[in-house]
Amino acid sequence: MAFDLLIRGGLLVDGTGAPGRPADVGITGDRITTVGDLSAVAANDVAMVIDAKGHVVAPGFVDPHGHSDGSVLLNGALASHLRQGYTTQLSGNCGYTFAPLTPPARALLDADLRGLTLDPAWTTFAGFLDEVERQPLGPNVAFLVGHGTVRAAVLGPDNRAPNDAELVGMVAHVDEALDAGAVGVSTGLIYAPGLHARPAEIAVLVAAAARRDGMYATHMRNEGNGVLKALDEAIQIGREAKIPVEVWHLKAAGKPNWGRMPEIVAKIEAARASGIDISADTYAYPAWFNSFSAIVPPWAHDGGDARMIERLKDPATRAKIRAEMEDPKSDWDNEWQEAPGPDAFLIAVVQNPKLLPLQGKRLTEVAHMWNKDPIDAAFDLLIEDQGFTMVAVFAMSEPDVAMALMQPWTSVDNDSQGTAPDGLLGKEHPHPRAYGTFPRVLRKYVREEKKLRLEEAIRKFSALPAQRMRLTDRGVLKQGMWADVVVFDPEKVTDKATFEEPNQLSVGMDYVLVNGMAVISDGKATDALPGKVLRGPGYKRP
Repeated sequence: MAFDLLIRGGLLVDGTGAPGRPADVGITGDRITTVGDLSAVAANDVAMVIDAKGHVVAPGFVDPHGHSDGSVLLNGALASHLRQGYTTQLSGNCGYTFAPLTPPARALLDADLRGLTLDPAWTTFAGFLDEVERQPLGPNVAFLVGHGTVRAAVLGPDNRAPNDAELVGMVAHVDEALDAGAVGVSTGLIYAPGLHARPAEIAVLVAAAARRDGMYATHMRNEGNGVLKALDEAIQIGREAKIPVEVWHLKAAGKPNWGRMPEIVAKIEAARASGIDISADTYAYPAWFNSFSAIVPPWAHDGGDARMIERLKDPATRAKIRAEMEDPKSDWDNEWQEAPGPDAFLIAVVQNPKLLPLQGKRLTEVAHMWNKDPIDAAFDLLIEDQGFTMVAVFAMSEPDVAMALMQPWTSVDNDSQGTAPDGLLGKEHPHPRAYGTFPRVLRKYVREEKKLRLEEAIRKFSALPAQRMRLTDRGVLKQGMWADVVVFDPEKVTDKATFEEPNQLSVGMDYVLVNGMAVISDGKATDALPGKVLRGPGYKRP
């Protein structure tokens, strides 16, 4: 037969940003074998023909910032992502990964492991990737190694610098992960224990990734009042380690910083002009999603969540924490000051079953229910949930969000775990971006507001993040590439998830192909699970 699959009559948007053009796509096995005019090919010479008339045919979408490290082991189909057109997701972000698992690192991950009912048998990053590879997967998945987990593996939750021997031990963990196939190193510098690290420590670990042509991706130390200083740190680490830098979920956080996106963009543009390979990504919603414990100052995290809870229970220490949160001149990433008020915090995910009725409620509602002021309600919620609570925080301005999205060096990210509206995962109350990011951009910023050309949006979904991840054979529709392809009606693709009702699959992706197999066909999920674990450029095959 001429092809195993032929996509005929669509508007080809190839991922490069070039104008769409009429073209057909021929696929044999798991590869694209021909792109062009295939009208002469008889239908009976092809195993499957997709009539794409009136539809866009584009590369499968690549998520450069996901958190599926655990959920992929529960439900590898990742339905929330496939329905958006994702065919590849990068997890291991914000410095937080499920390996290496020494006893102190496992203690750091304990709440998440229990919440996902996981009891890992692996200890190394290689063991973790092997376990993921044993799972049936919908999309392809790749992973960074998290600096926070590496730090915990050697230093535990302590707020101190590593000595020389400990730093060598941390580098050894990073080397092992890169050899196993991690695509680079991530940091989460507002989260314990990553927030305890100084730039010199990070640069040493990131240099290990540079030696293997990896990447450095960072949730910066500050996205609010100190955002420019935090950018300086990220840029300096990139300069010292000679490594590409990815700034996650680019934002001007907090009402006092609304309107500062031009400054932020100018800082990145200047760094790029000076030769620093720095880019960013964004999920294009006005609210972020974070651990509620991020409202307390960094010193209160020393020793881990258990010590933080002890401090919140002690009246004198609790008063000190409150005073620093209420100080508008604080020099840390003070989310309490960044939020327009307590009503900006929406309780999204809790682990304590007694607290489940609070999911989807604002902090002001919880405070009223408990007859407490909002800060005391926040502290007591953290105590009851042992520090696990996750919140959505409505503290970004739409003009800043749109400006970040429109930069040519900005990809679109999901910043969520792959999930599903049923089963254990469906009991959570995630940020709607988990289900709706890419369709939202296509609906809101392309179709309705026309702030992005369709071709540029597709580039931000595909070729740009693939290039940052060093995926040289994905992200563009051309001969020889892996057959990751989406087919959709640009007038119908729509996000359904809301902050109030987030567990709703997006609609409008008529066909999604992963490695040449249809995981969505005529708008319906198939049973195919053809995804692969994608290993980074430093991978050393055993």
